[in-house]
Parts: sequence; C-alpha cells; structure tokens
Amino acid sequence: MGQLGLGGHFKGLAPRLDGVFRANGVFAHDRLRFVDFVDDVEELLEEVAWQELGDKEAVDGFEEYVLQHY
Repeated sequence: MGQLGLGGHFKGLAPRLDGVFRANGVFAHDRLRFVDFVDDVEELLEEVAWQELGDKEAVDGFEEYVLQHY
C-alpha cells in the first residue's frame, strides 16, 4: 500500500488484523468471526472512500458481496 501512495489510509490496519490470519495465511476462525472481519474491512474501505471520494457509499455492497461469495 505504501508503494501505491495509500499507506497513510491504512495506518490502523495492521493492529486491526493482528492475529486474524495464521502464519500460513489461513483465516483464524477461532480468533474472530469472519462476519466481524468483513465488517471491519468494510469500515476501513468506507474511511478510504470518504477520504478519496467524499462518498463512503462508494463501497456499499462490499460486505454483502464478500459474504455471498466466500
């Protein structure tokens, strides 16, 4: 993200994702419900959409899409 110039938008991302994935990259369901994880990611995307576009509704449907497809 830093190489794309978007690192400033994700300052709080690492602490929020700490412990969500195991060392092998598998989601840790016993540490966090996937639904809660997707909700947190949607909130982060809304923050970025608001900062970049002034429109947090730009990411509406993200949570529903992810939950239906994954």
